[in-house]
Amino acid sequence: MLIGLCGGICAGKSTIANYLVQQYKFRRLSLVRPSPTPSVEKTASGVRIPASNTSQDEGNLCFQTVDELLEFVTKRWQEPWVTTDIWDESTVDALLRRPFFLLVSVDAPVSVRWERLRQRCIDSKLEPPGLEYFIHENDSHLYSPLSPLAPLLHRAQLRLLNPHTSLDVLYTALLALDLTDETRLRPSWDQYFMQLASLAAQRSNCMKRRVGCVLVREKRVISTGYNGTPRGIRNCNEGGCPRCNGGHGSGAALSTCLCLHAEENALLEAGRERIGEGSILYCDTCPCLTCSIKITQVGITEVVFSQSYSMDTATASVLEEGGVRLRQFSPPWEGLVDLGCLRRNSK
Repeated sequence: MLIGLCGGICAGKSTIANYLVQQYKFRRLSLVRPSPTPSVEKTASGVRIPASNTSQDEGNLCFQTVDELLEFVTKRWQEPWVTTDIWDESTVDALLRRPFFLLVSVDAPVSVRWERLRQRCIDSKLEPPGLEYFIHENDSHLYSPLSPLAPLLHRAQLRLLNPHTSLDVLYTALLALDLTDETRLRPSWDQYFMQLASLAAQRSNCMKRRVGCVLVREKRVISTGYNGTPRGIRNCNEGGCPRCNGGHGSGAALSTCLCLHAEENALLEAGRERIGEGSILYCDTCPCLTCSIKITQVGITEVVFSQSYSMDTATASVLEEGGVRLRQFSPPWEGLVDLGCLRRNSK
């Protein structure tokens, strides 16, 4: 596994890299910077601000080009590596070709980053830049026409917001996040099929909520479904279903609803003969009571869902009595993760 950490100065890249070195025995890799140091990493007088001196790995390996780094790691991909030298999009393009690479961006509020930088300058007996100067140069670094930082942050598979001032607090949040979870590189079967269900939900035309479903047997997709009006009837989002377009609350006026649920569409598409014993239904929302009755009737073995619904208790009761296993799947955190909130939620 190779984790690449990108972000602006004093966002916390080196601190997180050091955490990986200490906690999981990662080794640091360095890559020579191909472009001049951006002004945001200098004092107002133009002196380069020293890098953080908290590195815990004395055996850093340095490479002149990303191709050299990639050749080295490819032969040792099962070992844990980390680098904070993600300089530009060409570097990202090269690294993302490998399935063992995870790009993580690290950011923090500008005022927090400036305070960290100011303290670093004081520790090095340098005059720190003013906040206004830092903000200006930070914007220039983000949107520079030559090697802007913003596209790198945008392309990261995992984006961390790091507002912490305490290492212990940060490390506690990182432990809960589990950066080394290998399903971030290759999704588990649950994760894979749930992602397909979420993708199916994007085709939904129901005005109430988007729901997607995938029916699986022996790790093969039998059918997919999403909620919306039946074939030949005007789509719900075009006014086809009076109940969904009437603003009724959950569970109200169900007898007037013309929309088929995602689970119903998947079951109808597959047919009882194709479903067979051992089939698993993945749905991004827990099935309603009506769908759970149909799921039990056709012989589904297991239902896996990610989001709760108002009828979860009734659904669970029906499925349990019908001999159908019901479980909730929680994938690893992805997208933008506020490490401050993560720590609070993990208590």
